[in-house]
Amino acid sequence: MNNLGALNVRIASYIRLKKMISWNDFEKIDMRVGTVIDVAPFPKARKPAWQLTIDFGPLGILRSSAQITDLYGQTDLLQRQVIAVVNFPPKQIADFNSECLVLGVYSTGNEVVLLSPERPVTNGQKIG
Repeated sequence: MNNLGALNVRIASYIRLKKMISWNDFEKIDMRVGTVIDVAPFPKARKPAWQLTIDFGPLGILRSSAQITDLYGQTDLLQRQVIAVVNFPPKQIADFNSECLVLGVYSTGNEVVLLSPERPVTNGQKIG
């Protein structure tokens, strides 16, 4: 089997394992860029995490609990632009309300590598 054939087999296997969504489903997810303006330790979290305060420009300031301590210290995160889902309902984590979900990629070592724009953009800009 050539490389293209093997790729097609892998794609077909993936499609069978994952539930496909429609374009309308995707449009319901509101992903925006924001800048981290404060980082605090979160000792009450079950897994090591930071409490982030993120400025989403016209959308306002939202907070998030993020399990990203393996690769990111407080100073690494301050003033960093991140991408987050901003239209989930708040989630209570210990005594903290997480109001958005900061997005990242799981590395082979299971650490979270943050998603961010490759150049500065205006806070609140929509991801599409």
